[in-house]
Amino acid sequence: MFEECIVLKSRLHSNSRRIVSIDYGAKRVGLSLADPLRLFTQPFGVFTPKVAIEKLVDLHDKESIGTIVIGWPLNEDGTEGQATRAVERYILQLRQHFDDVEIVRWDERFTSKEAKSRLAMHKKQKREHIDQVAAGLILQEFLDSISETTRTD
Repeated sequence: MFEECIVLKSRLHSNSRRIVSIDYGAKRVGLSLADPLRLFTQPFGVFTPKVAIEKLVDLHDKESIGTIVIGWPLNEDGTEGQATRAVERYILQLRQHFDDVEIVRWDERFTSKEAKSRLAMHKKQKREHIDQVAAGLILQEFLDSISETTRTD
């Protein structure tokens, strides 16, 4: 993944297109956006998979998306499984709408667990809040990795 970030760094810093993240689920998709300076994330909502694509198409038409970072649900041991195959099918749907957008698979192990822990103070959080926070965590990790590669250059 580190090498992937280095390759992307030059593309990401050379334009002002938006970076979005996706926490995919068969029923719900959490979306998050990077701020224009690519320092922080902001929630964009939780939608059905179909509606999420529609929202992203609208965003792309209005503000231009440069990169989609999608959570890649590896098993705890790092292997791919049924969940990664489902995400791969969703990526194929995304590519039908975003042929000019970089799609990055991002290891999302433990992001839902981290999101649940961050929301633990609110005992009755809905699952959609967890999905939205998880999307934000995926994107923040990605943004932080870009920032780290920039500082080391």
